[in-house]
Amino acid sequence: MTAEIAIMNREAVALAADSAVTMGKEGEGGQKVFTSANKLFALSKYYPVGIMVYGRASFIGVPWETIVKIYRGRLGKQKFDTLTEYADSFIAFLDGHNPLFPESEQKEHLHGTTKSYFSYQIRKDIDSEVQSIIGRQGKFADAQIKEITPRVIKRHYDKWENAKMLPSIPKTHIKDIIDKYSDTIDEAIKDVFEKLPISAGSLTQLRKISASLFAKDIFPANISGVAIAGFGENEPFPSLKSFDVEAIVNDRLKYKERYSDSAKERAAIIPFAQREMVDTFMAGIAPDLREYVEDNLAGLLNKYAEIVVENIEQFDDKEKADALKKLKQANRNIFKHYQKRLAEYVRTKYVAPVMDVVIAGLPKDELATMAEALVNLTSFRRKITMGTETVAGPIDVALISKGDGFIWIKRKHYFAPELNPQFFAKYYREAENEEK
Repeated sequence: MTAEIAIMNREAVALAADSAVTMGKEGEGGQKVFTSANKLFALSKYYPVGIMVYGRASFIGVPWETIVKIYRGRLGKQKFDTLTEYADSFIAFLDGHNPLFPESEQKEHLHGTTKSYFSYQIRKDIDSEVQSIIGRQGKFADAQIKEITPRVIKRHYDKWENAKMLPSIPKTHIKDIIDKYSDTIDEAIKDVFEKLPISAGSLTQLRKISASLFAKDIFPANISGVAIAGFGENEPFPSLKSFDVEAIVNDRLKYKERYSDSAKERAAIIPFAQREMVDTFMAGIAPDLREYVEDNLAGLLNKYAEIVVENIEQFDDKEKADALKKLKQANRNIFKHYQKRLAEYVRTKYVAPVMDVVIAGLPKDELATMAEALVNLTSFRRKITMGTETVAGPIDVALISKGDGFIWIKRKHYFAPELNPQFFAKYYREAENEEK
């Protein structure tokens, strides 16, 4: 996990990112956190555009830092009129039969993703139903597993069948994957379901589920995210676009635009990954606390209605049921009105003063300071709570403005800069060669 933030006004956009990267999974030998990852980069050496990556540290086996720097080298002095074109160019770089992601890696990724979904979603549901029957009946018959297995598979199949295709994915993509990788999918099926009874119909459904993982608009939690921010050549105000990026299979990138905003209309604070402390700062209340209060309030209103109706002695059971139904409907209306008023209060008293007055008018250096402070706040919160410290390490901060371009405010190095002048000489020598 990570904590990253972008803060925009009409003058500039500040980007800040922590340095923690988590290796391993909880419950599978433990997790290890390293605090030296690079997540914030200049997307161009020459023009005011930056990129942040979050979520997974690599993509199809290639570190994101490597991907970004290879793209930056290929971009060279090319510029675009809008930030959207920079974002589209980067996505096209990933999606365009890139040799960084060879067929062998795509095939391995498909096998691993398919096996993971079959194991932790479908097989887990089957085992759960089996254990439930044993708990109730004390025994389990073979005939029952023959009924449970296809039913659970069909339930998952229906979910994926009803999901929308991503607009960037060809309509034939699912069929193409099944035709090309059926042996790989069948291998995952055999590994996961072993001796469970898999009918021909269920086998077809499992193959289609596997292919749908890389074509439909359903994304797991543990994927990569990319945020690109800055100015196009013809744009006087900064903007930002972010994407969820999951996989490449059969040379097609599965991705989805997650967020798009411009400072032309308003200032913006945009958190990525772990955002609870930013939301708390902006709204004046922690999101989980607000949810807890609202859940309990809704329950108390209904409980009060039940007590009132139960104590109306002159009502018979039918009249009590009718009265309770009406009171609960009234409670729902009251609760919706309460939520609307609370949201308006939060916007008026907390969000608007910060966004419309403070952020909109902040000078460039204060934008950077605020971005760093909000990431640091999340890091400190993780430090003083139980659990893995998934936000930690030095905070990299960059500021992008139309006139000054991409400026590092804080940047860590894995080496001592004063001992490695050749690194900076090489960077600028490459830039000079490109100019010539």
